[in-house]
Amino acid sequence: MKPIEQHPFEPFLPNSARFLFLGTFPPRPEKWSMEFFYPNKINDMWRIMGLIFFGDRNHFWNEAERKFMIEPIKDFLTEKGIAMYDTAYKVERLKDNASDKFLKIVEPIDLLCMLGENLAIEVVVTTGEKAASVVAELTSTRVPEVGKSEDISMLGRNVRHYRMPSTSRAYPLKIEKKAEFYKNMFEAEGVRMPNFL
Repeated sequence: MKPIEQHPFEPFLPNSARFLFLGTFPPRPEKWSMEFFYPNKINDMWRIMGLIFFGDRNHFWNEAERKFMIEPIKDFLTEKGIAMYDTAYKVERLKDNASDKFLKIVEPIDLLCMLGENLAIEVVVTTGEKAASVVAELTSTRVPEVGKSEDISMLGRNVRHYRMPSTSRAYPLKIEKKAEFYKNMFEAEGVRMPNFL
């Protein structure tokens, strides 16, 4: 039996949060470049955000220290109304890596509770196939196609669930193409975007 890991981070839930981004689960700590979501230095989440909002994929990257800059990331998320967490609370790694393919979810997050306590959240954004499948299962809805959304009716309100391409380098799509999906999602939700792509 493999050891069961509990999520190492608390949800990042700024009061302004309108968007809730959900991945699957962080990699092992030795892969982290910071103690925050998408910490792996070869993951492209923060490069995508830098590219679409600032025209610079390295906007959140400290080259001298070879790590992402956690405080500017948190400030950015707060300003843009973006919360961060993952779909798995407890997992078992079937292999010694961070691949979703080899993650067994032992306990998913309590999404209903999270949305119930954060009524400003209107949009759930899943960053990959496994995360999208978990949200669909938890809400008894269909898994959206990549770049598309499905409506979720819960707690007397509608929430849109967008499935985005994975930001992992293992997902075979150029960063600029991934960034287009994220930019289009923000624009569809009324966020005014700079024209960097």
